[in-house]
Amino acid sequence: MRNPRRKFVSKRTKKQNLNKYGFEFFSMFIAIIAAFALNNWNDNRKENHSENNILTEISNGLKKDLLDVKANKEGHVNGISSVKYFKRVLNEQPVGQDSLKRHYFNLTRDFVSIQNVAGYETLKSQGLEVIKNDSLRHQIISLYEYDYKALLKLEEEYPELQFQENYFNEINLAFAPSLNFDKNGEIVGIANRLNLAKNKKQELQVLLWKMQFNRNFILNFYNDVEVKIKKTIENIDLELSKK
Repeated sequence: MRNPRRKFVSKRTKKQNLNKYGFEFFSMFIAIIAAFALNNWNDNRKENHSENNILTEISNGLKKDLLDVKANKEGHVNGISSVKYFKRVLNEQPVGQDSLKRHYFNLTRDFVSIQNVAGYETLKSQGLEVIKNDSLRHQIISLYEYDYKALLKLEEEYPELQFQENYFNEINLAFAPSLNFDKNGEIVGIANRLNLAKNKKQELQVLLWKMQFNRNFILNFYNDVEVKIKKTIENIDLELSKK
């Protein structure tokens, strides 16, 4: 005859074992989920850290670019001022002799566009999707891939804007005979009357007009790029403040 007590103990043992295995399985399940969640958290943290670093680097580069934009804009403004100075010279109007040397230098001065692209190159190497904000990512891409490249070509490659190469020789040939020099060879003034034929004066007027027009053209482009740089910095700072 079977022992009912033994049967009861056996059922209780099985139930305990099932509870034990169930608890162990549940514990393992929780551990796996926790490990997966922790791994995702670590990945997200690393991605956010990488995004923050890249955005900070881009922002710092853009702030330096603003200084170069400001300097080049000032240079072109000075170039326009020099154009107006030599228009007065051609029209035999009174000009300040002390400022002649400065205007002669600024008249055909060229500039280079210095762009800090290290942050953007880092972004491209790690993948543009590092920046999660679609609008900000497109704004940054447009600035570097279109506006900066266009500015570089205009300032350094576009023939119309190469003032030294295109205009200096002809202007120098026309004005140099009327310049006055001191004993050290420094320019100190220019004759009140230029020994130039009427048609030559008109040719120079056209050159000066063209130079002024082209400097105004590049200035307008600089102004547009400056606005975009400032807006991009503002949006980057806003994005970083959310982190």
